[in-house]
Amino acid sequence: MRAVTTLSAQDLVLPAASLGPENPLAPLRSQQELHQVQNLDELPADLRENIQYGRLHSPLPCLNQDGYDRSLVDRAFPARVLENDHVRATVLPSLGGRLYSLVHKASGAELLYRNPVFQPANLALRNAWWAGGVEWNVGSTGHWTGTCSPMHAARVEGPDGTPVLRLWELERTRNLITQLDFWLPADSEFLYVGVRLQNPSDTEVPAYWWSNIAVEQSPSTRVLVPADQAWRFGYGKRLDLIDVPLYEGTDLSYPMRHGRAVDFFFEPLAGERPWIASVDADGNGLVQASTDRLQGRKLFVWGEGAGGRRWQEWLSPGLEGHGYAEIQAGLARTQMEHLKLPAATDWHWLEAYGRLSVDPGVAHAEDWQAARTGTSETLRPLLDELPGREQEWLTIADAAPVDRLAVGSGWGALELARTGWTVSPGTPFAEDTMSSRERAWLPLLEGRLPAGDAVPDGTLVSWIDLLEKASDNWLVSYHRGVARYYAGDRDGAVDAWRRSGENAFALRNLGFVTGELSYYERAAALLPDLVELQVEAVGAALEVDVDRAGQLLDRVVVDDPRIRLLKIRHALASGDPRTAHELLDDGLQLSTVREGANPLADLWRETEEALGTNRPVPPQYQFGMGGN
Repeated sequence: MRAVTTLSAQDLVLPAASLGPENPLAPLRSQQELHQVQNLDELPADLRENIQYGRLHSPLPCLNQDGYDRSLVDRAFPARVLENDHVRATVLPSLGGRLYSLVHKASGAELLYRNPVFQPANLALRNAWWAGGVEWNVGSTGHWTGTCSPMHAARVEGPDGTPVLRLWELERTRNLITQLDFWLPADSEFLYVGVRLQNPSDTEVPAYWWSNIAVEQSPSTRVLVPADQAWRFGYGKRLDLIDVPLYEGTDLSYPMRHGRAVDFFFEPLAGERPWIASVDADGNGLVQASTDRLQGRKLFVWGEGAGGRRWQEWLSPGLEGHGYAEIQAGLARTQMEHLKLPAATDWHWLEAYGRLSVDPGVAHAEDWQAARTGTSETLRPLLDELPGREQEWLTIADAAPVDRLAVGSGWGALELARTGWTVSPGTPFAEDTMSSRERAWLPLLEGRLPAGDAVPDGTLVSWIDLLEKASDNWLVSYHRGVARYYAGDRDGAVDAWRRSGENAFALRNLGFVTGELSYYERAAALLPDLVELQVEAVGAALEVDVDRAGQLLDRVVVDDPRIRLLKIRHALASGDPRTAHELLDDGLQLSTVREGANPLADLWRETEEALGTNRPVPPQYQFGMGGN
């Protein structure tokens, strides 16, 4: 019987939290980013230059996604499934094209960490992120702006006549067109993913990519990679080059031997094709390999301390087993770097995902060189065929989609209307993909932007020239101010927002930039139901005037964990630790606690100190990235 590959549509039903609405407040700065490097003078010149180049200071024009909750209700996610006799791959177009599951059918093994729930948490450039599967990160250091957003999807005829699942979207912070082609030849035990980044503009663009692969871990799990050194980043703002595998007496290649969260960015070995694998005690597991452009490889672990375990449970409520580690593949050596993608240029590469079975004596050899070289030899057939497979894929990389399977955003079509860019026919942005949200910006191409009572959208900061020339009204002045601030013109931004008048969004921006509480107070009074504004206003007041913070809290009409957190902070700041103690004892789930932050534990300790008691921090409040 002739082998075949099928592409089908299915629903994936998961217990899922609501993602909630976007935050309408302009993100005038980025989310806290943990990957800050301070020992730049100690690094090689090229590494230092790449770290200093291209960092995003805001996710604009995207808005933050911080309206999610932690109430899990069964929800159906549209999935696209590629399957042959050997492999079944499940992809979620509505969630950043996540490769959710990869099953090796003969063994019945799930090769990825498959999260049993959809639970957003505060780890991405726009806040909301969820764990599991393979995530595609493009744009800048961190989890990309599209990780919880839909992509366009279509079927394309593959080079061998099998169906290819194509996903594409405009990455809005860089205006890069991201293309993913999932290709499963009929006789293949490996899923191939062809990736292309198109820069259609006439200017150089900072480029960033990391494929983030979650794999189940156990005490015997080992990560193998062709490298003898790695750059270690332990969230102490240093990159240090260390030898692999022993670091401070511990074999770093075993994820569960780490006490705290840590990154290892492996130095590629000359002459070795890039790959990384995670195997169990028997030498079985997942391997990811690629053609040469995707040189970087990384291991990330949460660590086995209380905070690391808490994060795993937070990201996967009801977690069973030992959780997951991440093996990753990127354009640069580290995730702190951005590379220069020239104008009117595209970069492409081919990735392969599948089951690895290597002799356990090789996989777990004490001699690291024997382990990595022996695994490389096992992988030799795959590694040697990848360049040819890439050339096969490139024959259809520009092929027009055959059947539309899902619709992403209309932002790509809107940008084409503004710029007239030439893009590949394989990644079309049809005018009919524009919703009312994108179409609202079309009049600006004619010099006007009608203003109503609507909440302003995320400012199209790259449209600043059109905003400067447009007929004035409150909305134009608001967006003009945001675009100016993004471009580094603080004084011009303040002037524009003052001209925008007495609207809550311009007033909030003025409060954010100038630090004058009166702006925040006026904004909060105008929109008492907007929890994000109330949280920001009270937080700003707590930094400078506890009494005015209390007055703002007295007027808050919404109940939210972020407001309760501020009440605890206010109680402590105003000398009332007993109230703080009672609020903490009531229990608090802060849905949006940020990776690297530990606010509930910090407030618990501060309260205990003020009361003269010494109760240990409850486990549910412990989110520290360290070992305790």
